[in-house]
Amino acid sequence: MKTFKLPYSELTPAKALELLRHGNFRFINKLAFDRDHIDSVDLTKDGQTPFAAIVSCMDSRTSAELIFDQGFGDVFSLRVAGNVISTDILGSLEYATAVAGSKLIVVLGHTNCGAVIGACNHVKLGNLSPLLAKIEPAVMTEQTIQNNRNGENLQFVNAVAKLHTIYSVQEIISKSEIIKGLIDEGKVGIIPAIYDLATGKVTFFDQEATINIQEKNKNEAMAMA
Repeated sequence: MKTFKLPYSELTPAKALELLRHGNFRFINKLAFDRDHIDSVDLTKDGQTPFAAIVSCMDSRTSAELIFDQGFGDVFSLRVAGNVISTDILGSLEYATAVAGSKLIVVLGHTNCGAVIGACNHVKLGNLSPLLAKIEPAVMTEQTIQNNRNGENLQFVNAVAKLHTIYSVQEIISKSEIIKGLIDEGKVGIIPAIYDLATGKVTFFDQEATINIQEKNKNEAMAMA
């Protein structure tokens, strides 16, 4: 069972985002599609057309397919502690968009993130140290919380996590000419978001998104009509 019924040629970044919004709505309201996963295995054995690529944390509670109620072949799921961006992640996203045709990139952080807590506490631990260093710019520049700026203050941790997703989106655009070109042409969109471990809800940061503005405004006008 495919999440979207449109011909893939008609799928756009804005429509891909709506598919994820609707999927998360189904997830938090216990309306998830009844999927035959073995049937989906058979349907996707000869190819795939994932409509989105989601960079999320490796946390065992943040499976993108479950959070957005997606099935086999619907999304690329790239998982790494702290949803940090690396050359490997950039290469994977370039494949997802430029080769496989995904229309949307989501950088998905989450509340109470252990990697962000580690960065807030300036933890040093083997190969984890350079990974946490990728989060520290958000730790340093987050200014909405002035007191108890450490990993014990979950309000500060969650504020850093939000800023880190925004910085990660900017990093993807600045470090990949391929993805930037697709975004500039309106063929691909990109957006940061946060998953709430307590409620299951995903909050998309629309103001920090780069998605075809004309189509987005058109869809919003139609929704209000």
